[in-house]
Amino acid sequence: MSDKIGQNTRGRAGLGRPAGSPNKINAGVKSMILGALDDLGGQAWLMEQAKADPRAFMSLLGRILPSEISLDATVTAHEPITEIRRTIIDPRATIEEVKP
Repeated sequence: MSDKIGQNTRGRAGLGRPAGSPNKINAGVKSMILGALDDLGGQAWLMEQAKADPRAFMSLLGRILPSEISLDATVTAHEPITEIRRTIIDPRATIEEVKP
């Protein structure tokens, strides 16, 4: 038996693909699909397919569009809330008695 029982003795084996590196199989398949699309007529062919089967085309869009869209926006409809107050009032009070 070895002194290294329970230790990884295979170097970097099992660590997987480094973050950010392209998946080789997906890159190859993507290249073939794009080649076939080009051979079929490219954008014009896609438009024909979208008209013939809109559900399939929308499914394709759902797969290739980003699942998250980041948005940087500022709302200027009114001043930002800078204070929140909690006031305990008598539930039997009238509106006029409650107004500050």
